[in-house]
Amino acid sequence: MAHSANLTQAEINVIQLLSHGMSNKAMAQTSMVSIRTIESHVSHALMKTGCRSRLELVLWWQKQTRALHGQPISKLPPMPA
Repeated sequence: MAHSANLTQAEINVIQLLSHGMSNKAMAQTSMVSIRTIESHVSHALMKTGCRSRLELVLWWQKQTRALHGQPISKLPPMPA
């Protein structure tokens, strides 16, 4: 799955887990990595996408995946300016 933000597979995996409402600790346990590694992946994903929060990152992800699957994105709330 290609994204304009050039996310790594690890960053994509973390965003997917984040979109399920998982905490850093839960993501670390699921991924079998340290909490610091999860924090790093989240931080890099935020930087690469230009998002300012975890919520904005999840909304960005939903918009990207819906666009890739040809689903209308008009039902999503607008991204904060």
